[in-house]
Amino acid sequence: MGPIDQSEALHRRARAFIEASLRVDRVGSTGAGRAAAASPPQDQGALPETFDALAIALARHQAAHCAPVARLFEARGADVAAMDHAAQIPAVPCDVFRFARVAAHPPEADERVFRTSGTSLGAASRGEHPFRTTATYELAALAWGERLLWPDGARLRTIVLAPPLHEAPDSSLGFMIDRFAARLSGPASWHVRGGELDAAGFARACAEARASGEPALVLGTSFAFVHLLEHLLEHLLEAQLPEGAALLPDGSRVMQTGGYKGRSREVPAEELRASIARALGVPLSHVVSEYGMTELSSQLYEGTLAAALAGTPGAAPRLYLAPPWTRVTAVDPETLAPLPAGAIGLARIVDLANVDSAVAIQTADRVRVTAEGVELLGRASGAPPRGCSIAMDQMLGGGP
Repeated sequence: MGPIDQSEALHRRARAFIEASLRVDRVGSTGAGRAAAASPPQDQGALPETFDALAIALARHQAAHCAPVARLFEARGADVAAMDHAAQIPAVPCDVFRFARVAAHPPEADERVFRTSGTSLGAASRGEHPFRTTATYELAALAWGERLLWPDGARLRTIVLAPPLHEAPDSSLGFMIDRFAARLSGPASWHVRGGELDAAGFARACAEARASGEPALVLGTSFAFVHLLEHLLEHLLEAQLPEGAALLPDGSRVMQTGGYKGRSREVPAEELRASIARALGVPLSHVVSEYGMTELSSQLYEGTLAAALAGTPGAAPRLYLAPPWTRVTAVDPETLAPLPAGAIGLARIVDLANVDSAVAIQTADRVRVTAEGVELLGRASGAPPRGCSIAMDQMLGGGP
């Protein structure tokens, strides 16, 4: 069996695992997805194989066909044939995607390449994540988005504060939102075009939602929401909205994502959440933050909306729920060794949907992982933490 056939077989295994794990990890409470922060679903008998077995199969394929991964494994003395637990897989630092092609297939087999924004280090330093197929990515994104953004199965309009996919074809966020809009199948509109926010168009889309009585899912980056709120405050609300009326119909909800890399203005997370809720007329619980990155194929979400819709109190904002086909661990910044539950470290993420690149990713994001979820504490400041820097040097062939 050649590398492409091996890849296709692994994608089928990954999709089978994702689908089975969703049946095991049913959302009926705010606990949905919590166990995935540190461990896979508990009822392994209902899965086609164990989390660890599939993770190691992916690691073997990647070590055999992706040179940077092979160099990292060799430098770490990692014997992939002897591994029996996902924790033994050396994690690829995110920064490596900026300097080397991390893919187990040749460029001519790329279906799509997602690129990082390059906002903090410039366009020339954009990382790339090649995909031989997006089928597994789509399944993972839609499945977890449905669980935590529209678990009630509501018919939702889609209002997007991001460029349409044809303007940003290499944006993983744009691709995911495009698939969300297609799945929800209601009216959809995009209100960042040519690099400019179309606040007036956004207001019209909200008015159409109010007139139809159909709730909306509003999706966008944090910085887009900052700009939108300024426009609403200065120009639109008083002119177009009757006194006491909400901008969006009941049942509407918001997904915000991303930070302010390279931007001059920042707004504290809770202040931004409250401002969005107040301006759009949605409950605080219905403003959901997403955590994702170009180097991953899966996303994490706050569980506040799912909990509110299920009538289950207690889901805290800033606690992110990981899908059961991922495993998030806090590791020591110096040694990259796993830390006890509740300790603050850097997020190491094993993502079974990352079939053709790197199943284990090492981020520079500070986290605290508990049974309740993943608490994000911001990026590690300054240079990459020492453990990440060493791993990157090993992958790029610069040292043992």
